[in-house]
Amino acid sequence: MIRDIQEEILRLKKENDVCILAHSYQAREIAEVADFVGDSYQLSVMAERAPQSTVIMCGVRFMAETVKILSPQKKVFLANPIAGCPMAEQMDKDLIGMWKQANPDYTVVAYINTTAELKTICDVCVTSSSAVKIVKNLDTDKIVFIPDCNLGAYVAEQVPEKEIKLLQGGCPIHAAVSVKDVEQAKAAHPDALLLVHPECVPAVAAKADYIGSTSGIMEFAKKSDAKQFIIGTEISIAEHLQYDCPDKEFYILSKKLICPNMKSTTLVDVLRVLRGQGGEEITMDEETRLAAKHCIDEMIRLG
Repeated sequence: MIRDIQEEILRLKKENDVCILAHSYQAREIAEVADFVGDSYQLSVMAERAPQSTVIMCGVRFMAETVKILSPQKKVFLANPIAGCPMAEQMDKDLIGMWKQANPDYTVVAYINTTAELKTICDVCVTSSSAVKIVKNLDTDKIVFIPDCNLGAYVAEQVPEKEIKLLQGGCPIHAAVSVKDVEQAKAAHPDALLLVHPECVPAVAAKADYIGSTSGIMEFAKKSDAKQFIIGTEISIAEHLQYDCPDKEFYILSKKLICPNMKSTTLVDVLRVLRGQGGEEITMDEETRLAAKHCIDEMIRLG
């Protein structure tokens, strides 16, 4: 049944000139029919370069918005309309606008995991892999990092020469992982290297053998001579790595690391979009798009 659905998706996407993007946290059966699989920003860049006129995002809403910001001439669909991101929705334009008014000498650095509306008043965007480099390259020493205080704390540790203020926000999935989870995983797999995402709390990250973005974690595991790894990000990454590296062993750091928003998209959702029966087209007025694009342009310039 799954193979039949996949074959129909492959037929329809070619017939209808559609590019399918899948975030790395998506299920394997979705990744197998995607044109590109990767981190949120990687996918946006690939969508911009892809020749197809229509894009289906198998991910969450802010990712589909970013694709639309960079590719306004294309039709962009979010495969499942309920797929949001709690972190991206924690802070809004009014809140950060008031903070900027009260602290006009601070540069607002926004994680790409933010809404298009919030991006319109931010100075520069970053990804988990580019955040340290971009903050170092900024020509200001006063920075407020939003919304993820854990990623922000990691950046602050790497760039101690700058004053970085953090607001309380972040990924509730990664933040739920505790030092106790680390201790239990290491006790069960004493020879395994611990690879964690910087969205985890600092106390967890401090015990890692490697800290990096989703793509960074996957690249490290694939290139490493080690044979066992504990994966401290969404559990689908351990699954993908097991398929990609069958000669190595991958263990999840915690069963808490399941993102319900990422898991809400199914293979049938993708099929329904291709049949014109589901999904949600992402629309955006040009004023919002251009204002949001500014901080992404700055990310490219500084990164």
